[in-house]
Amino acid sequence: MREIELTAGTVAYEDTGERADADAGSDGPTLVFLHGLMMDASLWDGPIAELSGEHRCVAPTLPLGAHRRAMRDDADLSLPGVARLVVEFLDRLDLRDVTLVGNDTGGALVQLVISEGAAERVGRVVLVSCEAFDNLPPGLTGRTLALAGKLSPRMFGLFMQQMRIGAVRRLPIAFGRLTRRGGAATGRWMRPVITQQEIRRDAVRMLRAVFADTRVLLRAAERLPVFDRPALIVWARDDRVMPLAHGRRLAELLPQGRLVEIEDSYTLVPLDQPTELALAVREFTCVPGPDPRW
Repeated sequence: MREIELTAGTVAYEDTGERADADAGSDGPTLVFLHGLMMDASLWDGPIAELSGEHRCVAPTLPLGAHRRAMRDDADLSLPGVARLVVEFLDRLDLRDVTLVGNDTGGALVQLVISEGAAERVGRVVLVSCEAFDNLPPGLTGRTLALAGKLSPRMFGLFMQQMRIGAVRRLPIAFGRLTRRGGAATGRWMRPVITQQEIRRDAVRMLRAVFADTRVLLRAAERLPVFDRPALIVWARDDRVMPLAHGRRLAELLPQGRLVEIEDSYTLVPLDQPTELALAVREFTCVPGPDPRW
């Protein structure tokens, strides 16, 4: 993992590197992947493994509760604040014409980036089973996190200790309705908040800020029709946290939106169906080769 110093603090990120030949017709655009609450960049390991041969893949670990370096005391950890951090990240790495991909709360961040007029560096977006409209906090998992965020950092840490147990992480109040197959990943995501006092402090500040404004995505949705660039909506057909109706509504709101539904997956499609998701992204970002008639 590489690291970059941003205004909020040090952010780690995965980067598969510059493409060998930026002008080659077979190379797709750079993909930037955003994860959700209490997760890190490893959410995207499966799709990145499938796509890194054709794309430069960049995945930051954002300060959303599973990061390993504490943020500054004055860092804005609200959803709009973290969305601005994403824009700063793109600027600092000078990433242009990127395909911005978000799952779970990462998809909410994508919506905020493109709705706030900060999408100059974004050429396409992919929204994968994510919060939208009035679905904040989302489902039982989101409501549990919202309540837990009201605790002191010390009490929050005690509450999160139970997440050491796989059976607890599989409960509906935790990751049970978010992933069918991602138990190993969820265990890794819990380690920073369980073992690091400063991360518990950040997590509590973040959760309070995120859930303080439950209408932020409703306001963002009003501005989504302005984003007249290609948009792919990938939704888990069996999703029990992010309503499929919201995926269909997003596809209608975005002028160039289209919907792909994924079978046998919950919200965290990158864990449950990484190959199917990578295939959808590959087809979406495909750059046509030369006309064989010439």
